[in-house]
Amino acid sequence: MASVTSSAPAAFPTGDIVASGVSAEEYLAQYAETRHEWVRGAVVKMSPVSEQHDLLTAYFRQLLDAYFELNPIGRVRSHPFVMRLEATESYREPDLQVILNTNPGQLTATAMIGPADLCVEVVSQESVLRDYGEKFVEYERARVHEYWIIDPLRQEAHFYRLQGTGLYARAHPDATDHYRTPLLPRLALHVPTLWHERLPGISAIVQAVQAMLAGG
Repeated sequence: MASVTSSAPAAFPTGDIVASGVSAEEYLAQYAETRHEWVRGAVVKMSPVSEQHDLLTAYFRQLLDAYFELNPIGRVRSHPFVMRLEATESYREPDLQVILNTNPGQLTATAMIGPADLCVEVVSQESVLRDYGEKFVEYERARVHEYWIIDPLRQEAHFYRLQGTGLYARAHPDATDHYRTPLLPRLALHVPTLWHERLPGISAIVQAVQAMLAGG
């Protein structure tokens, strides 16, 4: 992305804005590693995560790591790993981003340059407007193929897939409450498990993924 300096965005993003008129280069050098995002020159500080947010993010990371270890069609990165979206002049740090081997963007040691194939955001009290609103619009416009909004506050999971129109459409779990996506063949996410007081540990996750892939 070309250097962006000077003017602040016409409409500030939601959240705790700590600086405006900041170039992309300045953001990467001074803010990216400390849970900040950059939106059209504004630097937004992310709030500390709750225990529930942290546990859910860790569960998804372990699930996807196990999946890609056994089915190496891509990889997963978690915040504060940056996703650079030129289409929306923003540098976001999704809770999780999945980059498939077929992704035409560039995965570097510090950032995904271009849209990931799938982004997961776990909603916290302060991120409701950002996750359901701003990031929905940005990820859709940048052509992130799938966007998952995992909302423990309401015990709801929303799955969106990009259509040929360039717009997201809601996708739903099946009759057994498992969500499946063509991006990740044979992976079955049991949605009610997300709201359990105790999430599965790494051993149970690996066994479940092995069973999924063997049953395909």
